[in-house]
Amino acid sequence: MEVAGIDAIMASTITAIGVMLGLAFLGVGIGLGILGSKVAEAVGRNPETKSDVVQSVMIVAVVIAVLLLLLFAFVFVLLFFNPLLS
Repeated sequence: MEVAGIDAIMASTITAIGVMLGLAFLGVGIGLGILGSKVAEAVGRNPETKSDVVQSVMIVAVVIAVLLLLLFAFVFVLLFFNPLLS
């Protein structure tokens, strides 16, 4: 009976990881798309501020990339060091 419980926990964990990664990439894709359109709009309206706008956008993109790396670290903790299996 114990093996069935471990299999159920692993199946639930893998399902949760799939949902987390899917929603995270969907959110990042939509967010960066909206951000890119607003940057193009801002540079189109005021071209002399291009360097400031692009610098700000790059800072935001780096922060988003760091948050995605933290999500991957959390996913690997759930996969290989699952606290629910002990």
